[in-house]
Amino acid sequence: MTSQVSSPAGKSDEASEAVVGEQRAPHIDRTGATEKEIRRLDRVIIRFAGDSGDGMQLTGDRFTSETASFGNDLSTLPNFPAEIRAPAGTLPGVSSFQLHFADHDILTPGDAPNVLVAMNPAALKANIADVPRGADIIVNTDEFTKRPMAKVGYADSPLEDGSLEAYNVHPVPLTTLTIEALKEFGLSRKEAERSKNMFALGLLSWMYNRPTEGTETFLRSKFARKPDIAEANVAAFRAGWNFGETTEDFAVSYEVAPASKAFPTGTYRNISGNLALSYGLIAAGRQADLPVYLGSYPITPASDILHELSKHKNFGVRTFQAEDEIAGIGAALGAAFGGALGVTTTSGPGVALKSETIGLAVSLELPLLIIDIQRGGPSTGLPTKTEQADLLQAMYGRNGEAPVPVVAPRTPADCFDAALDAARIALTYRTPVFLLSDGYLANGSEPWRIPETDSLPDLRTRFATGPNHELADGTEVFWPYKRDPETLARPWAVPGTPGLEHRIGGIEKQDGSGNISYDPANHDFMVRTRQAKVDGIVVPDLEVDDPAGANTLVLGWGSTYGPITAAVRRLRAAGETIAQAHLRHLNPFPRNLGEVLRRYDRVVVPEMNLGQLALLIRAKYLVDAQSFNQVNGMPFKAEQLATALKEAIDA
Repeated sequence: MTSQVSSPAGKSDEASEAVVGEQRAPHIDRTGATEKEIRRLDRVIIRFAGDSGDGMQLTGDRFTSETASFGNDLSTLPNFPAEIRAPAGTLPGVSSFQLHFADHDILTPGDAPNVLVAMNPAALKANIADVPRGADIIVNTDEFTKRPMAKVGYADSPLEDGSLEAYNVHPVPLTTLTIEALKEFGLSRKEAERSKNMFALGLLSWMYNRPTEGTETFLRSKFARKPDIAEANVAAFRAGWNFGETTEDFAVSYEVAPASKAFPTGTYRNISGNLALSYGLIAAGRQADLPVYLGSYPITPASDILHELSKHKNFGVRTFQAEDEIAGIGAALGAAFGGALGVTTTSGPGVALKSETIGLAVSLELPLLIIDIQRGGPSTGLPTKTEQADLLQAMYGRNGEAPVPVVAPRTPADCFDAALDAARIALTYRTPVFLLSDGYLANGSEPWRIPETDSLPDLRTRFATGPNHELADGTEVFWPYKRDPETLARPWAVPGTPGLEHRIGGIEKQDGSGNISYDPANHDFMVRTRQAKVDGIVVPDLEVDDPAGANTLVLGWGSTYGPITAAVRRLRAAGETIAQAHLRHLNPFPRNLGEVLRRYDRVVVPEMNLGQLALLIRAKYLVDAQSFNQVNGMPFKAEQLATALKEAIDA
């Protein structure tokens, strides 16, 4: 979905209250039932929760798409089990989707939901600890029977035992109402029940005045081959909307105005991190005037990139779903040797398998993008949960001295720019490049301003076309390791070009000629040259946000940007002084990083690992960086970080 925004940029603190002034406006009931009141809010956090088969991700995606088309700023957090179909009605089988949307600039999917939609007892029990007092809880009462409640340890119904008195509970028989609304379609009870998520979506769309046309169009398109099912889902969606209009339990609906003041002029669409990465890779190929070749093996949470790129053959993209991780990167490196922009996508376990071929790419000095969508580990770990624990693997997870540049996006939309940046480095310096995203960015989404094509960087590179070295006898030959004096990049010779025959392989090469060499001095020189090439990569200086001359700096990387920035805003709104900086480039570091770190008495590094960036900072700059860690598979909460940073300031 795209929307036009024509207001100048502006910012607002994410810590603002959920209800602003309770401004009210009359609402004309579509059905002519009763006139209801609209209350205006500045932001809302909604969480849909149910079984894996209840369609919570689809429900959240549709609500997100309509919210994006309406013009709100938003951030999402899908959360689902690793199993394809986890046991129904159990706590491990609960799937949820959280959406934070606002009339101003926001950075996170929110710490706690203002509204929880619980499709069954398991969904309620798994999520109730996150719900603040006074929040709204919409429960599907049809599922609160003895057996489903016993599955999750409820001896008595939480809807009747007083345990939910602190919340505004809205009991809704979602299943019964859905089946009743779909009687005319002649569906079986089981088929009709599947549409209860659309009933819930219709109800929430009414509550928050979301557009409806896009969802109805989507449903008819999704089920185009089953028109009866399509119309049944549309009917369930409309029934949910009408239920909100007519029931006495929902006397008020809410409105969150578009965030036009939060964005510069342009055309916007909602985008996830994996989709932004895919578009960034396509754009990189176009800007480099090279075909894009993806060699990949499906792995959560990176598979969506393979799925998306496979749709874009018209842009010169070729995708190869390999039989394993090693074959995937081998094909990608072969494509790079053949003159394509080679890409391989994976997650942490796949990086371990690809490590030997990454080392080969270092030795061959060919451009290759290794996209690592990090997830919880070690081993298979937590496939659908997020983590930032592959940094040291990206830095050092190969035999020998095999330096590789590392780039990390900070938001879902930033994945587009990070892909272009990684491609720039790979093509300019003839080196494999790691791009470290993670599950939080990959599956989360936010508005993205579609860039003008003439604003994208020129990534065109020159291939070798002929001999580049003259021997003592005057013979002109091609030397594959004769380097550019500025970048130390070797020439890129496409196979089949007359006169450019040369050796490839993992055995050490002689400087210049590329002949196999076991000479100790040459090996020492080649190792140091490859390291110097990476060290010499030009990256922008680190920018520091420090308006008040703080003594404490919070330094982040990757997806911690949103929670860190939200926490910093809260602290500054409370009168605290704190500086913030965020790293895009992790190898090499920005040249001014050491000078920045030495300006502050305290440096705090929040990471979703056990302190990997802090370890690198302490080792390289001898700075006593304090690590603040979390490895529970979930992103930081803004309040959690604000508390930790306040303690650091006061220390």
